[in-house]
Amino acid sequence: MESPINSRLTPEPNHPHRRDNLSFGFPIFLISESIVFLSFFITYGLLRSQNPNWFPPGITGFDIPRAAINTVILVASSGVIILAERALRGRKLVMFRRLWLLTALMGVIFLIGQALEWSKMPFGLDEGLAGSTFYLLTGFHGLHVLTGVILLMIMYFRSLVPGNYDRGHKGVSAVSLFWHFVDVIWIILFIILYLWRG
Repeated sequence: MESPINSRLTPEPNHPHRRDNLSFGFPIFLISESIVFLSFFITYGLLRSQNPNWFPPGITGFDIPRAAINTVILVASSGVIILAERALRGRKLVMFRRLWLLTALMGVIFLIGQALEWSKMPFGLDEGLAGSTFYLLTGFHGLHVLTGVILLMIMYFRSLVPGNYDRGHKGVSAVSLFWHFVDVIWIILFIILYLWRG
């Protein structure tokens, strides 16, 4: 007869019909976040198209080179996190940890770059539609990058527990998907905030 302690330690059998909350809920979460950002993009487009004098007097646009560097860093981090997932699937745990930490570091560098850009902005949050929409959109996105970095670190520390990822790594896949989502949103923001000259 199996003891109560052993029965608690024995993994439950797989139930193919049991709903996987992470696989079901996380895409729904990303869809809801996409709708929020989409509403911001549409609002920004309408306001920008109806206000030809978008920037305050004497200002023609933002610092595109600095933003472009930030964009390259964030987009490249998506490639790094893909390599990290590939290493984990190949059971190369040390390589996974290094690439995963590099992804988080690139996210932190992006946030530092954004903070430096904010500190050098020629206008503030209260200076017209250009100021309010710029800080709202980049700030809301920056909050998502920060959330992504925190999630990356949680997954990293979970990888330090022996055998934690031996039976699958859906949490890692979910965080990776969130990171790609954050990257795609930034590409759209870079285009409409920095490159749109309409």
